[in-house]
Amino acid sequence: MTSAQLLAAIAEGMAVTVALTVLSGLLAVAIALPLGLARARGPRPLAWPAAVYVEFFRGTSLLVQLFWLFFVLPLFGVSLPAFATAVLALGLNYGAYGAEIVRGAVNSVPRAMHEAASALALSRWLAFRKVVLPLALVLLLRPWGTLMVQLLKATSLVSLVTVAETTFRANQLAQLTLDAPRVFGAVLLAYLLLSGCIAGATALAAGAVQRRWALKA
Repeated sequence: MTSAQLLAAIAEGMAVTVALTVLSGLLAVAIALPLGLARARGPRPLAWPAAVYVEFFRGTSLLVQLFWLFFVLPLFGVSLPAFATAVLALGLNYGAYGAEIVRGAVNSVPRAMHEAASALALSRWLAFRKVVLPLALVLLLRPWGTLMVQLLKATSLVSLVTVAETTFRANQLAQLTLDAPRVFGAVLLAYLLLSGCIAGATALAAGAVQRRWALKA
């Protein structure tokens, strides 16, 4: 197999990896924002269920969660395609970690900023939107970027439930070519490239937020 053919085959897996990362990342955002805000500012009836969710998904293995969704749910009549199962497992798990990032960012806004908003007679919602949210966004964007890099690397686990992402393709190619060093060397570079893209996008987003509200990290 030529280098061009090898790269083309790995690129097919990378496309699936990117799709997994984007879709499960969006699900994680949809979970993390309400749960993080509930833990940081919500009443107890909302904060406690959010805490239970976060501790459950952070305290149990992602691989076990993935296997449970893929192998156990069908026993109860709920059968999802492998790709959808992978997105769901990754999104549920990383949404719990993301909720802690949101909670930490909101709680890290200096109390003086809240007092300044109160002095200006801003409503609670207006103070949150104009004062707390911009500062919290600056604080959470870089940790969120790190979380998304971890999510990207975790997509390799879904090869165990037959999703043909980068690692799955690499295993097939290594068996076909009997050239594991070259195959997995190329895969290492592929993950490094994707991680760099996420880190760069995060830095650009953080800079844009800082310029938008004229803030300093």
